[in-house]
Amino acid sequence: MGIDRELLAGPALQVAPTLLGATLLSRLEGAEVLVRVTEVEAYEGALDPASHAFRGPTKRNAVMFGEAGRLYCYFVYGMHWCANVTCGRPGAAAAVLFRAAEILDGESVAQARTTTRLSAVKLASGPARLARALGLTGECTGLDLLDPRSPVQLTALGPPADYLSGPRVGVAAAAEHPWRFWLPDQPSVSSYRPGGKKRITGTRQTEPL
Repeated sequence: MGIDRELLAGPALQVAPTLLGATLLSRLEGAEVLVRVTEVEAYEGALDPASHAFRGPTKRNAVMFGEAGRLYCYFVYGMHWCANVTCGRPGAAAAVLFRAAEILDGESVAQARTTTRLSAVKLASGPARLARALGLTGECTGLDLLDPRSPVQLTALGPPADYLSGPRVGVAAAAEHPWRFWLPDQPSVSSYRPGGKKRITGTRQTEPL
């Protein structure tokens, strides 16, 4: 039995922690990579000036205004893809960014997709590395992560019993919002370095906000 779409139909802040510990399976390019999500960020559509959907629908963000559970990939810095899962009700345009994960299977495939040699714990550390490890590009936008026939699938959800929250990484607007969530003591979790500052200790949570 697959994941109930209703579990992703709430606000991004509610959904995001339930994705910690979730497993993502990619069977793109004839190769299989399985990861466990260790870090995510919530983006709340029209309520969030850091969201791609803040100013309304465009050709780029159209999938965000549809049903929950769809993959939304976008290109940054002219070189990297990042991957999100849509959440909320149609029209809400909420999404959760997959920021980091640990490789459970397919390490050799993930390594072959990198341009430099990385340790196993760093192969999916950060949203660009995670998307690259799974082989995700803009062509994957719109894939239904809850469809067992999809080449990219969410195969399990949380939430974990214990997680941390803190400011999002690398956003100029609403940067102070503690809308990033991660599993404690996970080496794959990306570093927090806005403006060169040191990593900020997060607030420990025991249930979704």
